[in-house]
Amino acid sequence: MSSATVASRPQVPSKKRRTPLTKRRQWRAAYLFVIPFFLVFITMLIIPLFYSGYLSFFATQLVGGVHFVGFDNYVKTFTDPLFLAGIGRTALFLVVQVPIMLGLALFFALALDSGRVRGSKVLRLLIFIPYAIPGVVATLMWGYLYGQDFGPIVQILSAVGLGKPNLLSDANVLGSMMNIVTWEFVGYNMIIMYSALRSIPAELYEAAEIDGASQLRVAWSIKIPAIRPAILLTVIFSIIGSFQLFNEPSLLRNIAPNAINSSYTPNFYAYNLAFVNQDINYAAAIAFILGIVIMVVSYVVQLSTQRRESPN
Repeated sequence: MSSATVASRPQVPSKKRRTPLTKRRQWRAAYLFVIPFFLVFITMLIIPLFYSGYLSFFATQLVGGVHFVGFDNYVKTFTDPLFLAGIGRTALFLVVQVPIMLGLALFFALALDSGRVRGSKVLRLLIFIPYAIPGVVATLMWGYLYGQDFGPIVQILSAVGLGKPNLLSDANVLGSMMNIVTWEFVGYNMIIMYSALRSIPAELYEAAEIDGASQLRVAWSIKIPAIRPAILLTVIFSIIGSFQLFNEPSLLRNIAPNAINSSYTPNFYAYNLAFVNQDINYAAAIAFILGIVIMVVSYVVQLSTQRRESPN
């Protein structure tokens, strides 16, 4: 028995020697998978971000060429009527479109989670399909539907005696964009909320049913409070998407040039400044100001939500 014990002792140090080697191999394998992401992240985001910040402190003039101007480009944005008008349109878009879109997404998610909708799998797929369509294709498709002379929507309204409204006029084009974005992203937000609903323990529903709670009461008192983090996530994503509105004004401008100008949204304005007017320095400053606005609005929304949830 003692000889067997002595014979087994040399195996213990060998295990200790192999363990660090195995861990080093695991670390190497992990870095091999992670390094490509960081290379793309640094090359495509961090370096352009710093370079854009560097450009924003300069200005190019016909006489004198490129020279350092400090924060002049940033100060200019606060007095630029075109930029401020674009921020105003985006704010209106955010206040009107986002609640409608998220309200519809929450309604569909609750309806599908209730288990009382027939063909829920097919319906879930149909609601999500618009998000799978590229934004450029979706905008061009809706541009055809909105057409004043050939669009099916106008033709149907005219056939029933409602006239021929110009859905791409100066007064209606922002609402038309809201409809396009809502159609595109309701399904995306619905999937996020629906996934959160499916993670709620079934015991909560059973206890509510025993107490005689209706489906509406269960949805309002149990489901919606339980998925508040998911709802907040969709709100933050929607805020970012609203301030980055680009495809819709850039493509609809070809159909409605009198209603959409080159500064219709801040993102579209920065693009035209950089690639049409060749004013890269001022465009870089606008891009940074826009990023700051997005961070501030997102932080305010998140902070206000946390204050509501925190006990008094």
